[in-house]
Amino acid sequence: MKEAMPVLTAGAGLHETLALLTSQLRPDANHKEDMVFLKDVFSERSLGYLMKIHEKLRQYERQSPTPVLHSAASLAEDVADELQSGPMSTEEKELLHLLTSPHLKAVLSVHDIVAQKNFDPVLPPLPDDFEDELEEESVKIVRLVKNKEPLGATIRRDESSGAVIVARIMRGGAADRSGLVHVGDELREVNGVSVIHKRPDEISQLLSQSQGSITLKIIPAIKEEDRLKESKVYVRALFDYVPLDDKATPCQEAGLPFKRGDILQVVTQDDSTWWQAKRVGDSNLRAGLVPSKQFQERRLAYRMKMGSLPNPKSPKKPISEQGCDKEDCDCEGYFNGQYIVSPKCKAVAPSCGQVFSWEFYSAGLRRSFRLSRKDRQSSAGEGCDPGDPEYLTYEEVTRYQQRPNERPRLVVLIGSLGARINELKQRVIAENPHRYAVAVPHTTRPKKPHEKDGVEYHFVTKQQFDADVLNNKFIEHGEYKENQYGTSIEAIRSVQAKNKMCIVDVQPEALKRLRTAEFKPYVIFVKPRIPESRRRRSAATSPGGGGGGEHGRITDEDLLEMRQSAIQTDQQFGHQVDRFLIKEDSASACTELRGILERLERESFWVPLGWVRT
Repeated sequence: MKEAMPVLTAGAGLHETLALLTSQLRPDANHKEDMVFLKDVFSERSLGYLMKIHEKLRQYERQSPTPVLHSAASLAEDVADELQSGPMSTEEKELLHLLTSPHLKAVLSVHDIVAQKNFDPVLPPLPDDFEDELEEESVKIVRLVKNKEPLGATIRRDESSGAVIVARIMRGGAADRSGLVHVGDELREVNGVSVIHKRPDEISQLLSQSQGSITLKIIPAIKEEDRLKESKVYVRALFDYVPLDDKATPCQEAGLPFKRGDILQVVTQDDSTWWQAKRVGDSNLRAGLVPSKQFQERRLAYRMKMGSLPNPKSPKKPISEQGCDKEDCDCEGYFNGQYIVSPKCKAVAPSCGQVFSWEFYSAGLRRSFRLSRKDRQSSAGEGCDPGDPEYLTYEEVTRYQQRPNERPRLVVLIGSLGARINELKQRVIAENPHRYAVAVPHTTRPKKPHEKDGVEYHFVTKQQFDADVLNNKFIEHGEYKENQYGTSIEAIRSVQAKNKMCIVDVQPEALKRLRTAEFKPYVIFVKPRIPESRRRRSAATSPGGGGGGEHGRITDEDLLEMRQSAIQTDQQFGHQVDRFLIKEDSASACTELRGILERLERESFWVPLGWVRT
């Protein structure tokens, strides 16, 4: 006959239920190991004692009367005062008489005294040999299940005691998900193998080789750290990090690789040297180790001191900045968007010596009138720039979406040689002049007959221009053919005041002035698609080539200079860029830029925390 299942009575306690459950555990072929483990756990004397203590406490709670309030006498006086404040009915007079009678007042007073006292039972003092008993009973058996993943914990050898201590719990890993292993716990055994005399690398190998279930014998830390809630700190990485190349990391396998520009959620900073973080958008829920901001800055400072890292503040020799110096060349026309290069310039181009600086480099005039190196410091102004610190590590960020009542964000285009970003900007604006506009520049040159003040330029005197320079009113300025040119802060504000999105193309150095909470700029770095070989270049520049002749006739030296320009700009200012746009041709680049602008108005983006903090 089949054995009948014992039935619990209604008054059965937890320890009786536990004993019954233990007696019903029957090992089978498929789960023999699990059943034996459960039976061993449920049969522990300490667990039975805990169940009995729990029952006694619950019984005491049910039987212990709880006072409704601790100030009944004071409440009775308040009610009596309220009754005496106006005319009373017969019932109210009777109630007043009861509340003011000496006997009831005495009863309420005694009630309050009793209610305010603590009548909980007092536990007996601990026995003298308690510490010895505690040492014997404090071992904890933890069984974890990990599916082809790291345990998510690092260990260290305690220098004084020699014990193997859990040094770090990786958020989201198997150990963290269990909630049973904590920092500071002492590890005694792994799957029944003692680790007391093993080296940390041997223990790590033992842990990594264990698949499926893993059983740990642990002595809990005396003061277990409370499990911290995951923080909501987000940072943008301003450098690349490869844990396998980092000899300082406590565990290379636990490191989190990331690229410059990645958004990281820092889940804990309890270790001042190694943070735990996750990449936003990564499907892996387990956190990884990344160098903390302070630690990374110290390392960069040391490398710079030893000469293995260049000083970011040291001046860099610019790539060729020569332009067309022909007296009859009217190349300034590019600045107001009317044309990139005039027919006159094309006619004399072969004798200019550096024709590529005009015909397919957007920077011909830019690099002659804007790069006033001696004036750059005075025109830089104050800005919120993560590149301002000497070492680039992390920038704290948050999500931001433009609200209907806010001014549109500023869109800043920077580019390397050959990007022709002014042409790209003017083409997008021409398609929708009601939504997009440029900041009208200032100049000291005389106004031409067909020009209007405030349309092509703001025409000012040299004295007024110099005064504006001294007052830091320009985001950038320079001189060309003895005339001053500059783009002012007010010109940008004027466009935004009309609820239009202002698009500016500037030298990257101007980002320091523009990266402020007022403008919240979205920076786009436009780079031309540079052919890698002569064959590919020929195909790109031939009439039937895929490039459509975008680059025109260029030499190997031109390509090298374009490539160097892109690399140098990326190295110096890439950490300030929100989007990289590879320009295959004008049409596709224009379509991509238009899509970016449309998303800026309806989607949220990561911005520095200081831009939205009130």
